[in-house]
Amino acid sequence: MPPQRVFALPRQQSLLLPAVINPFVQDTKLTKAAILKCVLLGIFLVPVRAILASLVLMVTWPVAVIITFKYPLKGAVEPMTGWRRFLCQNVMAALGRAYYFCMGFRVVVKGKQVGSSEAPILAVAPHSTFFDGIVCIVAGLPSTVSRVENLATPIFGRFVRCLQPVLVSRKDPDSRKNTIQEIDSRAKSGGHWPQVLIFPEGTCTNRSCLITFKQGAFIPGVPVQPVLMRYPNKLDTVTWTWQGFKEEKKSPALFASRVRDTMAQALGVPVTDHTYEDCRLMISAGELTLPMEAGLVEFTKISRKLNLKWDNLRKELEGFAAMANSCKGGRITIEEFARFLKLPVNPALEELFALFDRNGDGTIDFREYVIGVTILCRPANTEDVLRMAFQLFDVDDDEKITREEFTALLRSALGVSDLNMSKLFKDIDADGSGFITFSEFQAFATTHPEYAKLFTTYLELQRYQAIQEATPGDLELTGQTISEENLEDSTSDKKDD
Repeated sequence: MPPQRVFALPRQQSLLLPAVINPFVQDTKLTKAAILKCVLLGIFLVPVRAILASLVLMVTWPVAVIITFKYPLKGAVEPMTGWRRFLCQNVMAALGRAYYFCMGFRVVVKGKQVGSSEAPILAVAPHSTFFDGIVCIVAGLPSTVSRVENLATPIFGRFVRCLQPVLVSRKDPDSRKNTIQEIDSRAKSGGHWPQVLIFPEGTCTNRSCLITFKQGAFIPGVPVQPVLMRYPNKLDTVTWTWQGFKEEKKSPALFASRVRDTMAQALGVPVTDHTYEDCRLMISAGELTLPMEAGLVEFTKISRKLNLKWDNLRKELEGFAAMANSCKGGRITIEEFARFLKLPVNPALEELFALFDRNGDGTIDFREYVIGVTILCRPANTEDVLRMAFQLFDVDDDEKITREEFTALLRSALGVSDLNMSKLFKDIDADGSGFITFSEFQAFATTHPEYAKLFTTYLELQRYQAIQEATPGDLELTGQTISEENLEDSTSDKKDD
């Protein structure tokens, strides 16, 4: 067997795995003693809390009706003033605190809330439950961002109207643009509007980290006051902390990132580049019979660095599922990798697998697959490379590859038997003519980019072996030099941070 190159692949630090692999799942395990305690206390406390909370709601709803009576929500809306605002900030806030108290929440506030003229936007994180709505009560009922459908919710829809929310409609194609404009208008009103409260993560997490912040709260470029929420004990008592502000007007993305870093440091948790799109990929992974965690890729980072959109990743997930449908845990071994490519395990395949296997654990997960296909395989899938590969197969230069030519090269290069090549040849020979044209060869390579990189890897190994045989005395030095050059030119993660 020809000697293989041995080198450590440089891995771009920014594409390594995040500190928290899955921030969207909460695995709560209760002991038997805890379950028994919940049952015994629930028998007495649940009815009492339900009665008290219902009484508070019976008082709160008429107050909310009075506040919002004949007050418009759409069009040229002005902020509530006078007695309406007084009832909101005092009576509704007091009733809201009473409601949460009846449910067993005790709120502790650390720090001081500034006014809307000093910090027009409140950025709240982490967002983990609908109980996080208590922050609206404690903050004096600021404006929020809410779906239009929430206004139609019985009883609670009337409470939402009191907040004069910035409304988002899934049916309106201009909703996103209009929402940003409304937030910008309120944030720059000079204190005319109440503060706007936003959960910049955009979805719920398990509070183990702060995921990517959406930019909506930071586009206006006005001061933002971070609000930290904590559930520090088994009784879910809520503690929240007001933190400082650092403004970055010119770049909403940088502004959001710096605010998130400040909040994460205060919380003592890491940050990751997960976002709501990762949740969508998790659901897609489950639909493709993969473990749901297989879909987690840190969408924000991967999409930015590899210039991929969600639809591209969904398509790659389907390709990965086709390869991983026979393995457990959503991770591909080299044997499954070879089986999918219809090739035996050989030095070229082993090296290609090593390029995909970023953490060196002997398997490829979906994240590694996406990075490998995008950085390694697609750049190698050029017309020049494909033309060169086609010419190597096409021994008699008649612009077509026969079955004999196809199997002869692969038998000598990769140790493949004629039997193994039958299915692969039929897959490439789309029209069933018995030979492969360049257009068929190119079309197959476009949908199977792994083969192009396998081909270039094979050529690199051949060059490496030839140089070793020519200069055996300089084996170690030459091998090191070539590996560095090849890695620089072809296999390194050449994406800017």
